[in-house]
Amino acid sequence: MAPLSPSDLILAATAGAVSLAVCATLWSVAQRRRHEEQMVALKRQLRDAQTLTSAAQASAEAFDSALIAIDDGEAMLASGIDSLIACAAVFGIDRPEAQAVVNAVMRAEPDHAKRLRALFDRGEPCAFEARGPKGAVSVEGRAAGAIAWLRLTALDEDEGLPTAARFAAFLDARRDPAWIAGGDGALQWANAAWLRAVGAASFADAVARQLSFDRPAEALASEAANLGKKREAVRHVPIEGRRRAFKFIADPLEGGGAGVWSIDVSELEDTREAFRKHVEAHDETLNHIGDAVAIFSQQRRLSFHNTAFAELWGLEPAWLADRPTHSEILDRLRQRRRLPETVDYAKWKASELAHYEDIRPQADDLWTLPDGRTLKVVRQPHPLGGMLVLYSDITGELRLKAQYNALIQVQQATLDKLTDAVSVFGSDGRLRLHNDAFARFWNVNGADLEAAGDFERVVELCQHRIHDLQFWRELKGRVADPDPQARAPISGEIKDSDSRIIAYQSRPLPDGATLIAFSDITDTRQLEQALNDRSMALAEATRLKRDFVGNVSYELRTPLTTIIGYSELLEHMGESMPERARAHLSSVRTAASQLARSIDDVLDMAQIDADEMALDVQDIRVYDLLADAEARWIERAQGGKITLDLSCDPAVGLIRGDAKRLGQVLDHLMENALLQTPQGGKVTLSATRAVGEMRLQVADTGRGIPFHVQAHIFDRFVDRDRGGPGLGLALVKALVELHGGWVALESEPGAGAVFTCHLPEAVLSGAAQPELAFKN
Repeated sequence: MAPLSPSDLILAATAGAVSLAVCATLWSVAQRRRHEEQMVALKRQLRDAQTLTSAAQASAEAFDSALIAIDDGEAMLASGIDSLIACAAVFGIDRPEAQAVVNAVMRAEPDHAKRLRALFDRGEPCAFEARGPKGAVSVEGRAAGAIAWLRLTALDEDEGLPTAARFAAFLDARRDPAWIAGGDGALQWANAAWLRAVGAASFADAVARQLSFDRPAEALASEAANLGKKREAVRHVPIEGRRRAFKFIADPLEGGGAGVWSIDVSELEDTREAFRKHVEAHDETLNHIGDAVAIFSQQRRLSFHNTAFAELWGLEPAWLADRPTHSEILDRLRQRRRLPETVDYAKWKASELAHYEDIRPQADDLWTLPDGRTLKVVRQPHPLGGMLVLYSDITGELRLKAQYNALIQVQQATLDKLTDAVSVFGSDGRLRLHNDAFARFWNVNGADLEAAGDFERVVELCQHRIHDLQFWRELKGRVADPDPQARAPISGEIKDSDSRIIAYQSRPLPDGATLIAFSDITDTRQLEQALNDRSMALAEATRLKRDFVGNVSYELRTPLTTIIGYSELLEHMGESMPERARAHLSSVRTAASQLARSIDDVLDMAQIDADEMALDVQDIRVYDLLADAEARWIERAQGGKITLDLSCDPAVGLIRGDAKRLGQVLDHLMENALLQTPQGGKVTLSATRAVGEMRLQVADTGRGIPFHVQAHIFDRFVDRDRGGPGLGLALVKALVELHGGWVALESEPGAGAVFTCHLPEAVLSGAAQPELAFKN
């Protein structure tokens, strides 16, 4: 490329300069246009700011408020000179200066100064009312950057309305939640109690978290706002873990929405519930009692009746459920003849209904119904108004009372017939009953006993006969001591002042009373002593008799033994003695032997009477016992031409007993049978076994025993001329009873006699030798 010439360089420089000038001109035009646009915008902003400032000042003045700015402790009026003048007048300040008014507000109360300093120093908002000599000023404070703003409004005392802030503070002071809701139920404002109940830190927090105190209550507020009518409801809401009852009142507000008040009625609801349960329990209790109960309201209508009321009068439950009046009930009962018969029913009914007007205590009535029942009617004013009527069927009670009175009269008449002095004292120590003998015994007047009444005074009347105070104290303990051990029955004897013997006894009665009886037993004791002396004398005489019989019997045995021995010796002499002498000698020996047996019988009876005879108990073959008896008497039977028959099975068995004594029994029965049986007769000796016993029987075909003798046949020493054997049958009876058995007689005159000994299979242990008897 060729280098440029100077002219080319000049031309190029000139073109560059022109281009630079054109560019500078264009930039300058653009900058000017931008500055003009900025100026227009700034003028517009200035105009808007002026408009807003004028509007703010106008609005502040329109609402009668003075706006004061505080910067670095200096108060400056921003707007509202007229309101500032009004606020200065409230505090009595002549010159309406902002600083003077602020100082007056701080001097009004210490709390005002505290709040304003918190606003100036820390920017804490405040709202309160400051009162001056001529009224009050509403103060609201807010902070914006480093400047604090105060809005002061002079309050008109004639309106009597607090500011919104003061009213909000008033609502916050309520302990129950309150709030304002919109037409849709949405929360618009809430007091501090509401915020505490839902657990919100602030109103904004509650709105952000969409908290609700009670959804149905919000629906109630929405209904009140939309309908323009007041609504109320009682709801249970859980608060702090406890279910509480609140009464919600929603009132529509002017301008829309509704204000909701809540009142904590938990105690009222609890009381109402307790009262309801009490009423139900009361009604249930009345339904379980037997007496008929009816409660009439102040309007004289039946408000309550128990089951017994409907059953007593036979009234239909459906009709009673319609709550008829007292008058209607009386009319229906009269139609069914269930009221007392009266000549003038209208007058009687009027007097019955007149009890509603009488508030004094009313006497009980007795109604005698046509069906024979007797009712006790009790009326009393009801605490809730009206009257309560109680009907008691006392027909049975009156019957029992009449029976009781009759019983008391019978008891009194019975006691009066007794010779013993009888008195009855109640558990309270009062004299309930006494017979005539009691008054005679203590020589007191019956009227004095009735007047005495209690035990102590009765003792004073009776003390003249028995002076022992300890005796009376112990007797009182039996009457008044509630301890059952102390009321145990007692009896004893004591001497009175005349040395007569008095027997006393106490007996507790089932009703808690105590019966005390006294009797003079002096003559009885003297008679007992005489009888004891006589009994001792008889016992001594019996002993002497027994000793005499024993001694005499033993003394007779020696000569009898000698007589029998010599008679037997002489009989053995044989032919050397004459026939007639031998006959006399045989009679002597027979009489001596019979006398010896009689003496043995007497001794045996004496032993039995003295309870000194003991049995030698062993096993006895019954057949052998009867065979031995037959062998002993067969010779005598043959000599008297009497048939002796042994009718016994050899296998009849064994019994326990004394063989010697049973043989003695059979000997006496055989002797008696042979004596009573004539020649050609028959004596049968037999034994049979029955249930638990052995029967030994001796039967004869003799002349029998007369009926008048049979009752005494076993008595001692029955004369032989009357058919009895003397002491033998009495000994038979004693020996059989000693074995634990008994003897029976069957006989008809001219048809013989049958003696049956009923012996137990095992003799009683007491009948054996005492030292051999087994003890249970």
